[in-house]
Amino acid sequence: MSPRTTSPRTTHTRRGLRRSVASTLLALVGVLAVATGCSVGAAEDSSKPTIRIAYQTLVSGDLIVKNDRWLEDALPGYNIKWTKFDSGADVNTAFVAKELDFGTLGSSPVARGLSDPLRIPYQVAFPLTVLGDNEALVARPGTGIETLADLRGKRIATAFASTAHYSLLAALGDVGLDASSVKLVDLQPQASLAAWQRGDVDAVYTWLPTLAELRAAGGKQLISSRALAERGKATADLAVVSTEFARQHPDAVDAWRKAQARAVNLIRSDPDAAAAAIAGQAGVSKEEAADQLKQAVFLTPAEIASPRWLGTQDAPGDLARILASTAEFLRAQNQIPSVPDARVFADGLYTKGLPGVFADVD
Repeated sequence: MSPRTTSPRTTHTRRGLRRSVASTLLALVGVLAVATGCSVGAAEDSSKPTIRIAYQTLVSGDLIVKNDRWLEDALPGYNIKWTKFDSGADVNTAFVAKELDFGTLGSSPVARGLSDPLRIPYQVAFPLTVLGDNEALVARPGTGIETLADLRGKRIATAFASTAHYSLLAALGDVGLDASSVKLVDLQPQASLAAWQRGDVDAVYTWLPTLAELRAAGGKQLISSRALAERGKATADLAVVSTEFARQHPDAVDAWRKAQARAVNLIRSDPDAAAAAIAGQAGVSKEEAADQLKQAVFLTPAEIASPRWLGTQDAPGDLARILASTAEFLRAQNQIPSVPDARVFADGLYTKGLPGVFADVD
């Protein structure tokens, strides 16, 4: 992920909630300016429609699809425009501005995006990964922090509105702490690493590849997202599609889903080739990519179309409940003003054609 400088600030005030809509609108200019400078792809053919995709350098099949140009091959009638983003919050902002057709973001930003005040018209079309040891809370050496309880009064960095943020608050709650018990600092992964190195923060909850650097620097891991999932606080990296785009271009969505399923199959059948492709996009070595792949949970296409995850058109899957539960947590933390009806989250799953769309995937 490309570095981005963010000023530290404390969180979880009601004033911050009241200003959330204004902040989102003000952020549009900055995010879209960044997006303009991070676009990837050949010169566009003005005679073709363009598919605009937000990606992050998270270790997932999405990077394989991008690296191996599977969408370009499958959809020659479209321009494919990939744009790199630092966080799910920024992806949400770009969707609000109607600048995206597909995007990668965590389950917490998706729950926020489907809720007030954003109510973004998009749907989850593919769970990329279930977060495991690839996202964790790590304490800086020399701070004397050995357990979660030792975090009281400490400065902790995380990217606000991310899955890491959600998991951090859940971890604190498990030991009787809340946001007011610590000093939370809103930093993107690379900025949190710099703050760690300067000694400005005592702990960081983040994801790979930045997480690997914190571990290598002698950080003590206090808890991972895998452990929190086992306690009922599951998080995932999800890929969403604009509802309008899906309505107008269902065949393109099917091609995209098949490419994502093909990438998951490659991760399982040929992890060496998968690691090589991901390394080319994530800016890490092939060995590092292979290690990072082992730390996440990748669902098979059959699992994705099962009742546990996306489900079918007639019976939306349990992912809707997970998103609703996440929204309940965000509301309790004053991150959103209210939780929509459960139907909103069920409608937030794109299940058209499942499981048949995966039937002929390599």
